[in-house]
Amino acid sequence: MATRKLKPDTPARRFMSISTFDDITKSTPERKLTTALRKTGGRNHHGRITSRRRGGGHKRRYRIIDFKRNKYDVNAVVESIEYDPNRTPRIALLKYDDLEKRYIIAPEGLKVGDNVMSSKNTIPFKTGNSMPLGIMPDGMIVHNVELKEGKGAQMARSAGSYARIMASEMGMVTLKLPS
Repeated sequence: MATRKLKPDTPARRFMSISTFDDITKSTPERKLTTALRKTGGRNHHGRITSRRRGGGHKRRYRIIDFKRNKYDVNAVVESIEYDPNRTPRIALLKYDDLEKRYIIAPEGLKVGDNVMSSKNTIPFKTGNSMPLGIMPDGMIVHNVELKEGKGAQMARSAGSYARIMASEMGMVTLKLPS
């Protein structure tokens, strides 16, 4: 995800940078993989304001992301890389061999036309593939990490974040996080 520095025409813009959106290949989301995102305007269930200065903004739809990656041993092709207004990383639309489509968080380096797979066994170590941490070698960089098996990814999900596998022994894996 490339960035572009803005010209310093005002003091606030002096150190500002924005995304270039060069890597995006599709402008509209897959409608069946989205749901309505209701705005609260800072109000609770009684209608009273609980958070001031909230409201406005652009209307958005929530993209349903597959954080579990539980479609094992089925090959998928990356159909498009898309912008998601609800999160910082780009998302990738996968089309599986059985014609099912799902969104995943797009790792850096994933391109349209790449083949990705999710498995409980050893598969090639390449960008976009998903497998248990115990199988992966020490020193490998991972993202979208589950804390409990089958619960879905909870760590290293934002753009540019990652975890490094330090050691794996007796069914437990030690991860080094940037913090």
